[in-house]
Amino acid sequence: MSALPLARPAVEPDTAPGPPASLWSDAWRRLRRNRVAVPAAFFLAFVSMLALFAPWLSGLADPAAQDLRLGATWPSVAHWFGTDELGRDAFARVVYGGRISLLVGLVGTLVSLVIGVSWGAVAGYAGGKLDELMMRVVDVLYALPNIFLVILLLVFFSRSLLMLFVALGLVQWLTMARIVRGQVLSLKQQTFVEAARALGATDPSIVFRHIVPNTLGPVIVYTTLTVPAVILQEAFLSFLGLGVQPPAASWGTLVSDGARVLALFPWLVLFPGLALSLTLLAFNFLGDGLRDALDPQDRRESA
Repeated sequence: MSALPLARPAVEPDTAPGPPASLWSDAWRRLRRNRVAVPAAFFLAFVSMLALFAPWLSGLADPAAQDLRLGATWPSVAHWFGTDELGRDAFARVVYGGRISLLVGLVGTLVSLVIGVSWGAVAGYAGGKLDELMMRVVDVLYALPNIFLVILLLVFFSRSLLMLFVALGLVQWLTMARIVRGQVLSLKQQTFVEAARALGATDPSIVFRHIVPNTLGPVIVYTTLTVPAVILQEAFLSFLGLGVQPPAASWGTLVSDGARVLALFPWLVLFPGLALSLTLLAFNFLGDGLRDALDPQDRRESA
């Protein structure tokens, strides 16, 4: 009799758990499932690309080119957003105005980010009397109306675009400083900080190379909410004549100019106002999505 063939042992499926997802990969996974934040991010990317590459877009009219014989006309195939009283193409002016508005928002936010993160990190890490002194300065500045500080800076110094960046950034860093300080207070007693100190790392190295990178979650979220706040403040300043100065134009100045002739040419307010509103909403939706994605409590519940 021939021996029966031995049955092969069943191969156990590989059920070993993989490595746990990192905070950033898990946050990215949950952000992609957000049905509001993802379209908002795509919209912001589209607006940014349109504004960035405006000078190289074929068919886009010169925003400063005037046609007095044409004057103000309703939207048409030739002029998608119509023209203003000087015959300038409104679509081109909205696109170029977006470049200025986004630049003001991003640079002003960058100024506030540098000041706020540095101030809050140093105060939280130092502690004691230095922390008390630095946060009392923040409290005093909080008590002052921010927009009036911006107006004073622009009136007493200059109304240049650079001064506008600095002025808006100088009044937006206070909340950022408080957020970073709170994060640093909870992180500076962690094991990785003690290990860095035991290895001989200096205090500036510990703060900016070890602690600050671990505060990036809340910082990124608040940054996305600061950009629309800066853009909105610039739009308000434009109504006062203190925003972007001619011949440059932002969405705020376009809305301000269109408001003067609203009864006659309503499209001059409609399109820049719509661009401004949609961009502000997109930044807020993206900020809410990032907040939910980076929330450690939500991460634990979804684990």
